[in-house]
Amino acid sequence: QRVNVTVRSGLPMVLSGSAEPCAQLLVSSVGVVGSAEQNQRHSARFFDFLTAQLGLGPERIVIRFYPLEPWQIGKNRTVMTFL
Repeated sequence: QRVNVTVRSGLPMVLSGSAEPCAQLLVSSVGVVGSAEQNQRHSARFFDFLTAQLGLGPERIVIRFYPLEPWQIGKNRTVMTFL
């Protein structure tokens, strides 16, 4: 209910100067990705999952966290502020 996933495979990507297989994960959330401590915990779990599922080394994965405000997310004809 609170997680949406978009996968775009086959995109040309370069990470750390290499075009070897890699992945970038963008995580945005209201009130869940706001601090370094929170993101460190999330990062560890995401890296565990991604390395296992994709067969990539952790050096070939980058995660970007985007904290959002409730008024920045529209849902059910309103914004999360009012839900």
